[in-house]
Amino acid sequence: FASRRDRDIAIPMGQMNAQDTIFRRTQDTESQSGRGFSVKGPRYAGIAALFLAVLVAGCNTGREEVAYVERPVENLYNEAMNNLIEGEYDAAALTFDEVERQHPYSIWATRAQLMTAFSHYQANSFDDAIIAAQRYIQLHPGSPDVSYAYYLIGVSYYEQIVDVGRDQQLTELALTGLDEVTRRFPDSEYARDARLKIDLTRDHLAGKEMEIGRYYQRRGENLAALNRFKQVILDYQTTTHVPEALHRLTESYLALGLETEAQSSAAVLGFNYPGSDWYVDSY
Repeated sequence: FASRRDRDIAIPMGQMNAQDTIFRRTQDTESQSGRGFSVKGPRYAGIAALFLAVLVAGCNTGREEVAYVERPVENLYNEAMNNLIEGEYDAAALTFDEVERQHPYSIWATRAQLMTAFSHYQANSFDDAIIAAQRYIQLHPGSPDVSYAYYLIGVSYYEQIVDVGRDQQLTELALTGLDEVTRRFPDSEYARDARLKIDLTRDHLAGKEMEIGRYYQRRGENLAALNRFKQVILDYQTTTHVPEALHRLTESYLALGLETEAQSSAAVLGFNYPGSDWYVDSY
């Protein structure tokens, strides 16, 4: 999971009308997918000066701050987009922030807020992406693009899922975030991808329960192991771990001397997974 880079969902950009022609971009902007964006128009210099201004202002070393210089919104937004296209995600996030700071009442400030979150996500700064997306939701709960903000929160947690041998708090948060997308926006383009990731996330959580159950079983703590295997069967019925859980449940019952229960769990395993290797072992 940690190395997974499944980022094929396009970020919403919004349609540009006649009043937006100052951006000198064509509708190719809307045809982007994943990390690819089609953008036409001049590139604007000055990001180095912006970095210097942020650095000097943040260091607080007593030096005179760089004077604030307002720039046209089209210059800033186009510069941020060019940074994003070129893979300079941190620079893009800073410049999208500058769009909002200098032009807070522009429609492009609203879009820049979401693009800031996306830029952080592309930079693997997942915590910053989550914070930026949550802020967008708070400020614009009725926005047509708010579904993407919810989705971005879920996949930012999803990208941080670690192996089953470690704590699964981020996996739980990913499941909650992705479930929120499917619950609030069941017909959105992001819901389909969220459902696929939910299946993988649930399988991962089931794998964690199996890992703990096997640990207890190796130590001879069969009652504790039995409870873990039951939880997989009850809470994660559609995952790939259920056949093994039924098999190990049978083993645990036998170890506890509960032959009737062992036969019942083995029968369930044979009925639902007759061709499974786990059923052969149980038989």
